[in-house]
Amino acid sequence: QVQPVESGGGLVQPGGSLRLSCAFSDPFFSIYTMTWHRQAPGKQRELVATITGGGRTNYTDSVKGRFTISRDNDKDMVYLQMNSRKRDDTAVYYCRRDRRGAYWGQGAQSTVSS
Repeated sequence: QVQPVESGGGLVQPGGSLRLSCAFSDPFFSIYTMTWHRQAPGKQRELVATITGGGRTNYTDSVKGRFTISRDNDKDMVYLQMNSRKRDDTAVYYCRRDRRGAYWGQGAQSTVSS
């Protein structure tokens, strides 16, 4: 099984933008549905965004219109562009294949604070 590797986390001010990246080196990557999850302090992990192999996307209501999930099948990469960030977006963000038992990565911490 492949373990995702997230990168790009950091500190941004409210209203700012950040892009997270996820490397998922797998010869069949292009057909996998991939997801981004997040876990805020003291809260359960939640699904944020999904992208199918064909590029169909879905988002949780709280990030619709602000976050964009995308993928580059040539590079085996998934991205999460986060705009108009709010303090409630502070969390550790995880990339994961949408499959029961798939590995979690280490995550990328993203903090929204002035």
